[in-house]
Amino acid sequence: MKAKWSAADIPDQSGRVVIVTGANSGLGYQTTLMLAAKGARVLMACRSLQRGNQAKEDIVKALPHAQLEVIDLDLADLESLRPAAEMLRGSLDRLDLLINNAGVMAIPRQVTAQNFERQFGVNHLGHFALTGALLPLLLSTAGSRIVNVSSLAHRNGRIDFSDLHGTRKYSRFGAYSQSKLANLLFTIELHRRLQRIGAGTISVAAHPGWAATRLQYAAPSETGSTIELYVMRTLNSLLAQSAAQGALPQLYAATAPGVSGADYIGPDGWMEMRGHPRKVTAKATALDENTARDLWQVSVAHTGQMYTDL
Repeated sequence: MKAKWSAADIPDQSGRVVIVTGANSGLGYQTTLMLAAKGARVLMACRSLQRGNQAKEDIVKALPHAQLEVIDLDLADLESLRPAAEMLRGSLDRLDLLINNAGVMAIPRQVTAQNFERQFGVNHLGHFALTGALLPLLLSTAGSRIVNVSSLAHRNGRIDFSDLHGTRKYSRFGAYSQSKLANLLFTIELHRRLQRIGAGTISVAAHPGWAATRLQYAAPSETGSTIELYVMRTLNSLLAQSAAQGALPQLYAATAPGVSGADYIGPDGWMEMRGHPRKVTAKATALDENTARDLWQVSVAHTGQMYTDL
């Protein structure tokens, strides 16, 4: 029987340059740690420089030779994101991996600096803008990959073009599910466009199953709901795998041989909640070309990011 894929199977990453968003905690931290352990130069794109530098310090204690840089990048503010992306384009001569990992989950309604509903704005639009801004670097790097981190919650999602930002009716979990479906629609539409120009860059997606991170506790902390916090802690203790295990699907998507454009990687266990990475199937809506094209057009209009190479 073939052994299960694990962190030990990550190929040597020496000489490769990686950007991980949300690298200071949870899945992003574990992804950064494991890629740095394999020799990658990892740029840790973080909203908080303080938390980013603390995470870097913690990793360097375990891996003294880790090549890490902290980048100040706020996906909730396009005016902050653009100069960061411009700096990266000017300072890097290659970009092998862009791992769009950062996200917010099921929070009370908030808006970004550009007045987008925060979950849609951060989880989808921020990463759409960042990917487009860095695409020239990715296209010029042989074998580069873009990895978008979705969720099992995408199965409950629908793209409500009439009320994308929940101004008329807002559901915390509905908005999260919409943003995670958007991640998959973006991944697959980007794959189509990369294919059309014969690019060597591929666009793939992954989800962690149920992994124990701080993400689950953000909403109860903001709402002040002790009941929700108790329920989340109980469910985590019963169902969750570690953040390190939850990071494996995105690491597989980023580094494993044989990954193809538009692949979707998740855990192989019960209901894809835990286990080792394998190719999984998104719900049919994620494959709908008309919805994907409409979402792409809306995303360009919202962010101003044109994707001129495609």
